Amino acid sequence: MIEVNDIRTRRSLGVWSATALVVGNMIGSGVFLLPAALAPFGAASLLGWALSTVGALLLALAFADLGRRYPVCGGPYTYSRIAFGDFTGFMMAWCYWISTWCAVAAIAVAFTGSATSLLPGLLGTPARAAACSLAVLWLCTACNLAGVRSAGIAQLVTTILKVLPLIAIVAIGARAMHFEAFHPFNPSPSGLLDVTTMSAALALWALLGFESATIPAEHVQDAERTVPRATLIGIVVAASVTVAACTVVLGLVPLALLKDSPAPFADAARALWGDAGAVVMAAAMAVSCLGALNGWILIQGQIPFAAARDGLFPKPFAQVDARGTPRTGLVIGSVLASLLVCTNYNGSLVSVFTYAALLATAACLLPYLFTAAAFWKLDADFAQPAPWRKPVALLGVLYSVWALIGTGPVVWLWGTGLLIAGVPVYFFMKRGAAAATEAAP
Repeated sequence: MIEVNDIRTRRSLGVWSATALVVGNMIGSGVFLLPAALAPFGAASLLGWALSTVGALLLALAFADLGRRYPVCGGPYTYSRIAFGDFTGFMMAWCYWISTWCAVAAIAVAFTGSATSLLPGLLGTPARAAACSLAVLWLCTACNLAGVRSAGIAQLVTTILKVLPLIAIVAIGARAMHFEAFHPFNPSPSGLLDVTTMSAALALWALLGFESATIPAEHVQDAERTVPRATLIGIVVAASVTVAACTVVLGLVPLALLKDSPAPFADAARALWGDAGAVVMAAAMAVSCLGALNGWILIQGQIPFAAARDGLFPKPFAQVDARGTPRTGLVIGSVLASLLVCTNYNGSLVSVFTYAALLATAACLLPYLFTAAAFWKLDADFAQPAPWRKPVALLGVLYSVWALIGTGPVVWLWGTGLLIAGVPVYFFMKRGAAAATEAAP
């Protein structure tokens, strides 16, 4: 292993690979399940989509501009530490790192669920399902251990393969939609405000990942320009395709069938192209999960790498190999994700996915909130002042607070527990650093 100071991190990700990282991490397991989750709200779910998309765009603007100003690894950790100091930076690194390996566990489980449509016997026992999830998890880990460049190429290929079927659904399905499916506008018994809040919270999971290009910034070619471009292009592409595809599925599959469907896009493809189309779409769902899994595993090594380099995570996390890959963070993150998969596989596939996704969402929201707050505070550091920065920062903070409240008390409980668990680690690292300083001649 090589210390980061002994080797220059290789700039392996160009604008296309960085954009594919954003799109691939955003379009993952969530989008293919969302039409069923949103079906009870009918066309009124579009209000939730609108709210979450605007909120995500505001936060993406903050990440893009901060990524241009501070083109170093760490994303939300780096921005929070620069703005608010070591303790806040560490807590954001801690939360985001937990969110990444929890997301990895959730997406690995979702891949198994997608693959079941192609191999019905796969879920014969919990042990088989767990083995499938672990196998694909470590396959993507091995791809990332081969280097950031290899992971970037894999991400670009899988992103193309997952986006094309969604574009086909939108382009062809839009002409076959049954517009009576959008009446009544709100078929649920809840009011529009409640529907907007609930559907926006569901949509949030599908929009997570817009910050992905900022985290491995030191691996990005011409990061000052590429990171903001990849962030903004990525969220526009991913959000547009996701919202359009989910809306078309709503118009193709009857609500009564859609709300209980385990594979809404496969049902929509069956309505358009028959059983062969359903099989192709099921394969696209599996590829989508595979691409998202590869992207999130790439991310999971970068946050602890950046924090360890600053002395806030254990020193081994700051080591890289000859390819510039932070192997320690990758492997430990995948081990923790594997444990999360194994310890919860006594329940159903859906319950395992929900448990892991809940942890990932809880741990991700605070870094979003503090990044928006850092954007406000660091406005004075930008060489060129811009009047739009502080309004965007304020709206980003408000959206993050609203999203955190909207996730409910269970998520708050998990979030608090995760924060408390990190505090002793921070003081242990600080005490070790102080002792080393005192012992130095």
